[in-house]
Amino acid sequence: MLTNRQLFQQYLGLPSVVNDPIEIVRAAGIYLYDDKGHQYVDLVSGVAVSNTGHLHPHVVNAIKSQLDKYMHTMVYGKFVQAPQVQLAQKLSDLLPDNLQSIYFVNSGSEAVEGALKLAKRLSGRPEMISFKNSYHGGTAGALSMLGHEGLKQAFRPLLPAVKHLEFNNFEQLNIINQQAACVLVEPIQAEAGIILPQPGFLQALRKRCNETGTLLIFDEIQMGFGRTGTLFAFQQLDVIPDILCMAKAMGGGLPLGAFAASKQMMNAFTFQPELGHITTFGGHPVSCAASLASLEVLINEKLIEQADAKGKAFEDILQNVRMIKEIRRKGLMLGIELEPEIPIEKLLKHLQKHKLIVDQFLFHAHAFRIAPPLTISHDEINKVSAMILEALNTFKY
Repeated sequence: MLTNRQLFQQYLGLPSVVNDPIEIVRAAGIYLYDDKGHQYVDLVSGVAVSNTGHLHPHVVNAIKSQLDKYMHTMVYGKFVQAPQVQLAQKLSDLLPDNLQSIYFVNSGSEAVEGALKLAKRLSGRPEMISFKNSYHGGTAGALSMLGHEGLKQAFRPLLPAVKHLEFNNFEQLNIINQQAACVLVEPIQAEAGIILPQPGFLQALRKRCNETGTLLIFDEIQMGFGRTGTLFAFQQLDVIPDILCMAKAMGGGLPLGAFAASKQMMNAFTFQPELGHITTFGGHPVSCAASLASLEVLINEKLIEQADAKGKAFEDILQNVRMIKEIRRKGLMLGIELEPEIPIEKLLKHLQKHKLIVDQFLFHAHAFRIAPPLTISHDEINKVSAMILEALNTFKY
């Protein structure tokens, strides 16, 4: 009889080769447990998904409660479903006045696809603009906007009339003109290694979009839902987008994404044509119930306000480690850039042997992220930081 590990290799379509994958049998808080009884510290959070930790009781109870009522019914706007309505109202209460209409989808890629369609529908313009080293998803439209050729070249031809600018390059903003339907940007570039916007850059981008009538779309899929110290990063960067994309931590561990815009803008999907954008499972009631509960946890337990102090605690402990070249941080998301001679893949395996799960950035060859659940306590931070220091100090290369 084949083991789960053998079945994993034989039957699953996999995006990369993993020679000895960990088999997870349980998760709780900041910890993952394998089939051999080992406890691992999750410093990735499913790539910024598990912001409220694994199996938070409030989220689990909300899921169970909704399961007792109904699961999928119809999500084309035919039925009023309380989890959707309550979540949309809660998000609207927390967002600016021009982001009051929430369109639910299943994932970040789908949120980007919907936002791009909306921008093209509203503007009637041919061009779309994004930034080099940006990550926006794996579907055809999102991949077209993604700013790294290594992930794109095998799948061309992609969408035409897409331009990529340099993030933080003020001069290149003049490339945006009246032909551009939209500019899609991560306010903080995540997969590039946590690249923060230079002072005034996003404001200059907003100004140029206003001048050319170009819609500004923020991709906060990875950095949203409290990780940066505010619900969304843009809320501390003094720039408001026309369309906001969200996902990952939004679902509290279940699949969910959304994009937000004004009601007037979103009506472009309701009329001429009707069903201008549809999704079978977007806004699934169980996922929406989990999302609302997760949002309540973030607010009621003050996890958002604590994110910056927790992130700084990691930074303070790690900033003088010999092999670390630079730490870039926003809230509880750290990009740890190593000295270029450090073999990062070997280091990540070494950290895993020390029961620490970290992850390399897609578009930075010498950096990895530290992004634990926002529920991590300061005592746990001290314990985990000691584990990281021990692993780094014993690493031989």
